[in-house]
Amino acid sequence: MSAAPRCLGCGAALELTLVDLGHQPLSNANVRPEDAGSPDRVFALHARVCEECWLVQVDAVVPPDAIFNDDYAYFSSYSESWLEHCRTYATEMTERFGLGPSNQVVEIASNDGYLLQYFAADGIPVLGVEPSANTAAVAVGKGVPTEVAFFGFGTATRLAAAGRSADLLAAKNVMAHVPDINDFVAGVAEILKPEGVFTVEFPHLLRTLERVQFDQIYHEHFTYLSLLAVERVFQRHGLRVFDVQELSTHGGSLRVFACLAAAGHTEAPGVAHVRALEHAAALDARAGYLDFTAKVEKVRDDLMSFLAEARAAGRTVLGYGAAAKGNTLLNYAGVTASELPMIADRSAAKQGRLTPGGRIPIVAPETLLEERPDYVLILPWNLRDEVAEQLGDVRAWGGRFVTAVPSLEVW
Repeated sequence: MSAAPRCLGCGAALELTLVDLGHQPLSNANVRPEDAGSPDRVFALHARVCEECWLVQVDAVVPPDAIFNDDYAYFSSYSESWLEHCRTYATEMTERFGLGPSNQVVEIASNDGYLLQYFAADGIPVLGVEPSANTAAVAVGKGVPTEVAFFGFGTATRLAAAGRSADLLAAKNVMAHVPDINDFVAGVAEILKPEGVFTVEFPHLLRTLERVQFDQIYHEHFTYLSLLAVERVFQRHGLRVFDVQELSTHGGSLRVFACLAAAGHTEAPGVAHVRALEHAAALDARAGYLDFTAKVEKVRDDLMSFLAEARAAGRTVLGYGAAAKGNTLLNYAGVTASELPMIADRSAAKQGRLTPGGRIPIVAPETLLEERPDYVLILPWNLRDEVAEQLGDVRAWGGRFVTAVPSLEVW
């Protein structure tokens, strides 16, 4: 028997399985039509729980540069609700911490400049750190200076030495993307000014478990975070959490505020509140993780039953949103173009390609509307209301929408 894998956070042996989703292709590795006959590279997608520090993680079997490269197809600016979330964040942080022209805002994984553009518009100096050259180029075109680099201790040391230390360091849904979480957090501590603030947002593991959001598990996400686990890794590197906010994004997220241990920020009530929620859900014990696999299997089985029944009744089902979470769901369930003939997506970078695994064509939303399907399966369920509004014509011909997570819903 091979040795148990080791925790990315503390190095302990990982003996407890959260869910095993089998071998899957990379969820954002959409396939060019000319490559349709070539097999996907697949990797184990097995989420495990560390019983020492309670960090949930997948086996680190994929090198980061196989995921985040010049062909990386995720552009943050395609979601209007996400842009509004970021605009609000910029306003709130500017007011709360008194940011102005003499300050420096740095964002880790700044993508296409979707967030920093709002600080820059107010005259606040910004710097993005983004490993994907194609998305970084879009940001630079918006007037957002961007370093093309992976963030970690080395990059942070270089930027700090160049006078780019941060009054506000932002990381939105990125900490889960780093295979070496200790190097990442050490970099955070290195680039912060003495009273600087680090805000990090991530889908809250508590909500992921409660709402069976297993489709947020994919190779690009190395870790699945609770406040409990985050506080432990922060403490290891001299950081202190002083506030926590609960957000609705991504099905239920946390925004954690941290600073250097000696900084003067006082602890807000949100920290104790979320700690208590996690303790009540037994996230600090094996019991909190044991029934997740059965819930995941039910989501899969209910979706396949719905698709089979719709097909038997002569009804068409098309998909919307070629998101990574959707590919996790579809590949775990074994859905192909036979069950779901196309998936529409607003991103021109995805249109004309095929989904990894199932080889489902990705088309423009207009193509879906021309087909007048009986049902539209919305894969990015966190954007269901926004998508339903964008596809208002579906209701006009009697079509209905479907989501599979946390349970099958036809509405």
